[in-house]
Amino acid sequence: MTDDDPATSTDIDDGLVDAIAYEIARLTKLRDRTNAQISALTGGEIEPAAFSILFQLIHGGPKRSGALAEALYSDASTISRQVASLVKRGLIERRADPADGRASVLDVTPAGRTVAAQIRARRNDSLRDMLTDWPPGEREVFSRLLHRFVDGYEGTRQRMLADIAAHKDLKSYYEPAESNS
Repeated sequence: MTDDDPATSTDIDDGLVDAIAYEIARLTKLRDRTNAQISALTGGEIEPAAFSILFQLIHGGPKRSGALAEALYSDASTISRQVASLVKRGLIERRADPADGRASVLDVTPAGRTVAAQIRARRNDSLRDMLTDWPPGEREVFSRLLHRFVDGYEGTRQRMLADIAAHKDLKSYYEPAESNS
């Protein structure tokens, strides 16, 4: 097998998988802590998770709340709370759904687009700072591989959740599979 050959899941060394899992957990914790600190420093004025709503609506167009929750892999109650905050601040608005006037869709206001542009500029400056010492080719490879990794995670997610759901007691989920030998 060469470096270009796709590996089966059993061909990948546990140490390498552990190292990747560790870095993902580390990044997740760093990001969660940073977001909490941003929220605390701004007295809750900036809730980074809520701003993903702005970007989703800017890139995907107006959406119903349920579709927004689905697109952001979030639950309806979280989206509802974040939407209420963004509406109150005038960053998004509710409008009649053109397909069904009885329902409403959420859309970004001009003020929301301005705020999103400011957030994007700050985020991009931070990422540029992180990547400034990387050779350009490595930046491009990282972008491609990260995209591929996230796509893989998204594709594996449903199977992972179904596997856990199949083990209602969870004890059987953590026990080693029985061997037929």
